[in-house]
Amino acid sequence: MMRKIFPLIALGATLLLGAAAPPKLAITDLKDLPVVVTAPYDENANADTLVADAFARARKSHKLVMLDLGGNWCPDCVILANVAHLPAMKAFMDKHYEFAAVDVGRFDKNLQIPARFGFKTRLKGVPTILVATPEGKLVNGDNVFAATDARHMTPQSLAAYLSQWAK
Repeated sequence: MMRKIFPLIALGATLLLGAAAPPKLAITDLKDLPVVVTAPYDENANADTLVADAFARARKSHKLVMLDLGGNWCPDCVILANVAHLPAMKAFMDKHYEFAAVDVGRFDKNLQIPARFGFKTRLKGVPTILVATPEGKLVNGDNVFAATDARHMTPQSLAAYLSQWAK
């Protein structure tokens, strides 16, 4: 039941909070999602550098930081990455967020990143989306795990989820 009403909740939150409206995506079903990214996380990247760079860009651009914590083994992570690469969604993300994809392996790598935001225990799932101000204050602390079930969401509900913090 929650999956069916989530898009309405996200859209309602967008309208009530004055957030930017999500882009209208050209596809309505995940079966039509073009797969352009099969490994969205650089397993060899220095996560601390990726995150520091995203925050440095955010301080200059005055955008929010969006950290996508996940693993290349995770189908929900791959789906989310491909929705984010849709032209309308990519343009929206580029306009509103400084983005960094952080490989957390199978919940055994780079866990210092979520720990900075108060997640001291194992993540409940991936992808985990952390949205923070340029100063490092987490703004979506109560809604970081919504995309862990991306395969059961529509592309438009994923767009609504990713856009709800954008102003």
